[in-house]
Amino acid sequence: MIYLDNASTTWPKPPAVMEAMTRYLTEVGVSPGRGIYAASVEAERSVVDTRRRLAKLFDAPDHDRIVICLNCTDALNMAIKGTLREGDHVVTTTIEHNSVARPLQAMVDSGFITQTKVKADSLGLLDPADFLAAMSSKTRLVICSHASNVLGTIQPVSQIGQLVRERDAVFLVDAAQTAGVLPIAMEREFIDLLAFPGHKSLLGPPGIGGLCVGERANIRPWREGGTGGDSSTPIQPEQFPFLLEAGTPNTVGIVGLGAALAVIDPPATLQHERSLLTQLIDSLADESAIEIQGPPLASARVGALSLTVEGYGPEEVAAILDESYDIAVRGGLHCAPDMHRTINTYPEGTVRVSPCYASKPQEMTKLTHALKEIVA
Repeated sequence: MIYLDNASTTWPKPPAVMEAMTRYLTEVGVSPGRGIYAASVEAERSVVDTRRRLAKLFDAPDHDRIVICLNCTDALNMAIKGTLREGDHVVTTTIEHNSVARPLQAMVDSGFITQTKVKADSLGLLDPADFLAAMSSKTRLVICSHASNVLGTIQPVSQIGQLVRERDAVFLVDAAQTAGVLPIAMEREFIDLLAFPGHKSLLGPPGIGGLCVGERANIRPWREGGTGGDSSTPIQPEQFPFLLEAGTPNTVGIVGLGAALAVIDPPATLQHERSLLTQLIDSLADESAIEIQGPPLASARVGALSLTVEGYGPEEVAAILDESYDIAVRGGLHCAPDMHRTINTYPEGTVRVSPCYASKPQEMTKLTHALKEIVA
C-alpha cells in the first residue's frame, strides 16, 4: 500500500517507537508515580523525560505545564472548557477542525458564550487584522489552527498572537498539523495554550496528545480524580500537571511518544514533504480536469494538499485509488466543513494527499499516473 493519509495519522512509525513500547510492557508495565518501588520510579522518569522533550520542542518554559491528554481533541476540549466562563466572547476561524468548532457551537447553542468567526480567503489564509476587528471587551479566548488540515496553509500565528496579547485575551493554537514539522516557540509567538497530537508528525502512537499551558492561562480542571501524589486534598491539586491530569495515564503511549521525539527531524521532514508536494503540483499542472486547492506553492504549506477531479466525487476518487491502485488518500470534508464552504467544495469535499517522512518520490509518480488515468 502507498499510504498518503498522514495528515490523519502518520504511518509507519519509527522502529524506536515500537521497541520502547514493547520494552515498557514487557519489562516495566506499572503506573508512574504510584509507588516508590523501582519500576514505578522508572515509569515516572520516562513520563518526565517525555515532558522535557516536548517543552524543549515547543520552547515552553516549564515542562510540568505540559499536560498529557488522550489526543489533540481532548487537549482542545480541555483548553476551551477550562478557560471560558459564562458570558465570554470567543474569536475563532473558518479553517478550524470540528474539535474546535463543535465544542464552541454547543456552548453557543446553550447561550453560555458568543463567538465570531474570522473568514479565511480562497487559499485558506487568515488576515491578522481581521482578528483585531473581531475582538471585543468580552473576548476571553482566541483560537486558531497553525495550519489548515484541508489545504495545509500555514497561518501567521505570531502576528495574530501579538494582537491577542495586546488585547489581554488568551491565545489557543491548534498544532495538529504542525507539531513535528514547523518550529513552534510559545513565548516568542505569544501562545498561551498549545494543543498537539502525538500520533501525527510527532510520530508517536495513537491515543496520546497534550496541552502546553502558559503562565497567562487561567484554566480549570476538566476532569478530576486520582493523581498518584497528593491524595489527601478533597479537590484536584492546584499544581501542574496534576491540576489537569487525573487517573492512570497512557504510560505506554507516553513512552512511545518520548522515543519518537528522540528521532524526529522537523526541518528535514518539512523539506521532504514540500518537495513531494511540489512534484505532485508540477506533474498535474497540465491536467485541466484536476484542480489543486489552496496555495500554488508548497512553501506556503505543511505536508497536506487537497484536489478535486472533474466528474468525480472525492470519495469516489479515493475509492478508485484504493481498489485499483492500492493508494490510500482521504476523500470528503476532513472534519472541517467551514473550510470547504470557504473554498466552495462543500458538501462533497476534496481528495486530500498528505505524505510523511517515509513517503517516496516514486509514490507520488504512481499517484500522478493513477489520477491521469482516472481523468482519461
